[in-house]
Amino acid sequence: MPKFIRYAVGAIVAIFLIVILYDNSSKDVAKADCGDVSVGAMGWASGESIASVAKFVLEVGYGCKVKIVPTDTVPAVTSLAENGKPDIVPEVWNNSAPAYGKLVAEGKVITASNVFSNGGEEGWWIPTSLAEKHPELKTIKGILANPKKIGSRFHNCPVGWGCRVVNDNLKLVHNLEKNGIKVFDHGSGANLSASIAAAFADKEPWFGYYWGPTAVLGKYKMTKVDIGPVNKEQHTINQKKDADPSKIGVSGFPSAPVLNAITADFAKRQPEVAAFIGKMTFPNDVLSSLLAWKEAKKASADEAAAWILKNHKDMVLSWVSKEARSKLEKKL
Repeated sequence: MPKFIRYAVGAIVAIFLIVILYDNSSKDVAKADCGDVSVGAMGWASGESIASVAKFVLEVGYGCKVKIVPTDTVPAVTSLAENGKPDIVPEVWNNSAPAYGKLVAEGKVITASNVFSNGGEEGWWIPTSLAEKHPELKTIKGILANPKKIGSRFHNCPVGWGCRVVNDNLKLVHNLEKNGIKVFDHGSGANLSASIAAAFADKEPWFGYYWGPTAVLGKYKMTKVDIGPVNKEQHTINQKKDADPSKIGVSGFPSAPVLNAITADFAKRQPEVAAFIGKMTFPNDVLSSLLAWKEAKKASADEAAAWILKNHKDMVLSWVSKEARSKLEKKL
């Protein structure tokens, strides 16, 4: 089939799917059962996609009239504090919003659920194919004993990233260079991810830092290396740029809390909707796969939501009430 015809057919299918999913004129959709609802959409791929999933479920399953509010972590939390809006804010990275805890303590905001089942995930990784071939490389002890099997290189974060400070301390803790592993400091996140792509393309080993959910971890199968048990107190010390060398020590990366937040007023007003948000949790690998697909297809947030609804329908239906499930099933 000629390439332009394939693209045309693909575009038609995508448009058709979105029209089917977002056509709320159907008689199956309840009429304004829950009224107006504002949903914050974080300014990155996963945030905007999750907001679009929530929008579809709220409109079709619960009869809400949803307004998507483009935002980011700090502006969203500031707006919650000052205006009590948006009603729902998916994917709040708690570590990036110190004021969030105060809002929860004051009873203004409720943490409905964790949006990622494993939280925001950081760590040192190797390709899964390498881990399967050499299982001993799944621990830092095994890597230090076999540096050539991982290419004798550690791929580090760029300057200015929080992970760079932690890694710079951990490389000393684990004596990477003394054990024959050269630390390569990447100049940008794009270069770091490109190094993974190049390693897979060339079927070469790779060892370094990455995080998820991300398109990279969705596209390339990676295994996290056990670099030691998580010790939050120790990790806090390891996060300090000028930490006393005698105080830095072994710790894995704690998962970052990534939350679905709702205002307390909205939870009282719409307990059924609040219950849905309380169950809206995505497995990390599902989000990584979504992000890889979205990046490859250059898809919009609504197209990404359609992908979730099509490929993980049972997961979405498990979040909602019996009545909402019936309405959604007719659409899906």
